Amino acid sequence: MAMFVHLTSAANAPRIRRSGIRAVSDGQGGARGVFCFPVLPSYTLTHQWLRELGRFGSRGGLVAVHVRLDDDQEVLVGRYGDRRRGTQATVAAAEAVRRIAVLEDPRGWEVFVPRAIGPREVHRIRTAPQVAGWRYLPDAHGVRPCTCFGCRVRGGYGARRLRERLPHPLDGPAPSARVLLARVAAAGDPGDPAVLREALHWFGMRRRGPLAQLAHLAAHPDPGVREALVWAVAGWSTPGVAELLQGLADDPDPDVREVVEVVNDDD
Repeated sequence: MAMFVHLTSAANAPRIRRSGIRAVSDGQGGARGVFCFPVLPSYTLTHQWLRELGRFGSRGGLVAVHVRLDDDQEVLVGRYGDRRRGTQATVAAAEAVRRIAVLEDPRGWEVFVPRAIGPREVHRIRTAPQVAGWRYLPDAHGVRPCTCFGCRVRGGYGARRLRERLPHPLDGPAPSARVLLARVAAAGDPGDPAVLREALHWFGMRRRGPLAQLAHLAAHPDPGVREALVWAVAGWSTPGVAELLQGLADDPDPDVREVVEVVNDDD
């Protein structure tokens, strides 16, 4: 029997004792199942995912659920990045343990069981220290964090202070709406396209915005400005966005119409 550990919120422990672990996680190829990791001689490596999972919150902290699986149980094994590329290997549970155990550095590896775990397969549930393992990615400690729009975690602990300390040249933090509106006004009439596109770039990072003060840009003679306006307001929850995009859907420029179609499809 192969032994694995599954990390979950302490609030789930009573249900797991009664009925096992539900197959609610999404694995490679859209499979539903349970993520876990082999129990290794190293306590730190066995529980390496604790801090990373803790970043996303828990109910009562995280606990370690030890499960026993048949050696012949098929699982997926590989690094977490392999999951997105579809290159995790399908092997028996015993082989997954062997592959990870012989690695010089097994950090970032994972095992995915493509089914639910029954209550009889749960060996024990115990508390685990919440400080073991790595965050963000292995060896991230000491590496300058990236504050680009794709890497940063919105609403994460200390996220605003981090962006202010390490501003990204393209992704901010963005100037205030008042400053941006002043730049739009100073650009003149109809306005310098380069200045307006830069201001709209920063506006696009907001969740809401001054739509009434920017709506006139839908009639700007430069199609690049109209296209930037579409990207800027597409993600806003401000009332009137849908109507503005509906008007730009009939724009004489094909690139603007295409952008409107793209953002509407994303919704």
